[in-house]
Amino acid sequence: MKGCIHIYCGDGKGKTSAALGLAIRAAGREKKVLLVRFLKNDDSGELVVLNTIPQVSIFPCEKSFGFVFRMTQAEKKAAAVFYRDYFARACREAVELAYDIVIFDELTAACNYQMVPEADILQFLAARPETMEVVITGRQPGEALTAAADYVSEIKMIRHPYPNGLAAREGIEY
Repeated sequence: MKGCIHIYCGDGKGKTSAALGLAIRAAGREKKVLLVRFLKNDDSGELVVLNTIPQVSIFPCEKSFGFVFRMTQAEKKAAAVFYRDYFARACREAVELAYDIVIFDELTAACNYQMVPEADILQFLAARPETMEVVITGRQPGEALTAAADYVSEIKMIRHPYPNGLAAREGIEY
């Protein structure tokens, strides 16, 4: 079976949720799934459940840098060095351990903040095993990345309570 490239993008809530729904579906069919998360910490409810599913592995992220808009220039440089290497290590593991599906959560954000070069992403996508399915989430994927995808699904925000003062809620947004 040929593996496809999926992009879940847009300004709406649900990109990660869509990707994780696919992970659960795949795990239910005994497929090996690797979840690689960018620009997030490990305080997210889905990780608790995903860690109980033997077919799903979460690639460890040893560092958290916080929100990019709060980083100093030095912190942004350090994050870029870390995430470029993190992406390369995750790609090697995905291939070496023969994962069926790899989810790169918030990879487009890491790319847009110049922390993971789009060229590195495109190179991995072109060189990956033919049967490997890849899912990428985040806002505003670049044109080349969009062109490389088989599926591009945009999740559009119509309304969100955050501008009205409702902060992220445990069990709903994280």
